[in-house]
Amino acid sequence: MSNNSKTPLDDVLEFIHSKKDKSIGDSIVSTIYQNAETISKSVTTVDDKRKVKWDEKIDNILTSKITGYPIMLLLLGIIFWITIEGANYPSQLLSDFFFSLEDKITGIFNYMNAPDWLHGILVLGIYRTLGWVVSVMLPPMAIFFPMFTLLEDLGYLPRVAFNLDNMFRKSGTHGKQALTMSMGFGCNAAGVIACRIIDSPRERLIAIITNNFVPCNGRFPILISLSMIFIGGIVASQYSSLLASLSIVFMVLIGIYVTLIVSKILSKTILKGVPSSFTLELPPYRKPQIGSILVRSLLDRTIFVLGRAVIVAAPAGAVTWLVANITIGDVSILNHVAGFLNPFGELLGLDGFILMAFILGLPANEIVLPILIMSYMSKGAMLELESLDSLKNLLLNNGWNIITAINFMLFSLLHFPCATTLLTIRKETNSTKWALFTFLLTTSVAIIVTFIINSLANLIGIF
Repeated sequence: MSNNSKTPLDDVLEFIHSKKDKSIGDSIVSTIYQNAETISKSVTTVDDKRKVKWDEKIDNILTSKITGYPIMLLLLGIIFWITIEGANYPSQLLSDFFFSLEDKITGIFNYMNAPDWLHGILVLGIYRTLGWVVSVMLPPMAIFFPMFTLLEDLGYLPRVAFNLDNMFRKSGTHGKQALTMSMGFGCNAAGVIACRIIDSPRERLIAIITNNFVPCNGRFPILISLSMIFIGGIVASQYSSLLASLSIVFMVLIGIYVTLIVSKILSKTILKGVPSSFTLELPPYRKPQIGSILVRSLLDRTIFVLGRAVIVAAPAGAVTWLVANITIGDVSILNHVAGFLNPFGELLGLDGFILMAFILGLPANEIVLPILIMSYMSKGAMLELESLDSLKNLLLNNGWNIITAINFMLFSLLHFPCATTLLTIRKETNSTKWALFTFLLTTSVAIIVTFIINSLANLIGIF
C-alpha cells in the first residue's frame, strides 16, 4: 500500500505510536491550548503597560522544579507550626472552662440527689467527651482553616496542585488530589468534601478513600505527645524538641507516601483507568478578601466539621462510660474486651487496651489517648494527666517501649477514619459500601505496617 492511500485514521495511529511514551490526552490538550493562544494573540490586542509582569516572575519561582517544592514544604511547615503553637493556649482555656463548668453541673446533680449512674452517663460520659472534642478540635481548626483559605484566596493552591500533579499522575490519580490531601491535615472530613473539585468520578473516589492517611487535628496531639516522650527523650534535652518535630514531619511524609502507594494500587486494580488530563490555567494572584476568608473558613468549614464531630461524640461518651463501669464478675466490660484483644495487639507491638482505645475512639480521634489513660488507671471517666512525665511513667509501667510508641503513632496515622469522616464518605459517595471499604482498607494497612515493624523489632531484638 502506497503512502498516497493513507487515511486520516492512519495519520492518527501514526501520531499515537509516535507518542507512546507520552500522554496522548496531554498532547491533544496542549495542542488545543497552543492553537487557542496563537489565534487569540493574532486577533486581539492587550493594552498591558506594566513594566514588570510580577505574576509570571512569581510563578517562575513557585512552580519551579528547584524552588517549588522547598517553598511549598516551608509554607505548609509554617502553617503547621502556627497551628500547633497557636492552638495550645486557647485549647487550655477552653479545657479549663469546660472542666470548671463541670464542677458546677455536678453540684446541681448533687443538689437534686440524682442517681450516680445518671450523673456518670450525662456528665462524666457525654459532657466530658464533648468538652474534650471542642477544646481540642476547635482552636486548631479556627487557626488552620483561615490560613489555608488565605492561601486559596491568594491563588497559591493551584500552584501546589501544578507542582504535585506529576507525582499523583504516576500514581494513576489527579493533581488536584494534592489539594484535598492538604485539606485533610486540618480535618479528614473536610478533605473528603474538598474532593468535589476533582471532576473524574474514579479519581475523586481514590482521593476520598486515601485522604485518611494524612494526620488530622485529632491525631496531631497523639503524635506530638508520644514523640516528645519517647523519641525526643532519646537525645539531650536541648535537642529533644528538634528531634520530636522531625519525627512528626517524618510521620507526615510516611502518610503521604502511603497515600501515593495505595492510590497506585487502587488505580491498577478495582479503580482502573487512565489519569485524566490536568488542564489548569493558573489564575492571577489576588488581594485576599478578609471577610470572605473568615466566612468560608469559620462557617463553611470549622463550624460545619465541628458540628458533625459533636453529634457523633456525644453518644460515644455515654458508651465509653458504660463499658468502663458495667462489670461482669467484678471485672468491667472494658477489661474483658481488652483481655480478649490482647494477644492480637501483642502481634502488632501494642496491647488489648490500646486496640480498645482506638475502637472506642472511633467517634473522634481526640478521645483515643484519654480513653487509654482511663483504661490503664482503671478509672470510670475520661481524664487528663497533669504532665507528660506523669503520662510517660504511666505508659512505661504498663509495658511500653520505643516500639510500642512508634507503632502506636503509626496505627494512629494509618488506621480507620473517625466516624465523622466515615459519615462524610458515605454522603459524598452516596454509598455505604465505599465507607465500609475505606474502613477495612485503612485498618488493614495499619495492621500490616505495625505487624512488620514489630516483627522486625523482634527479629533484631530491639527492646
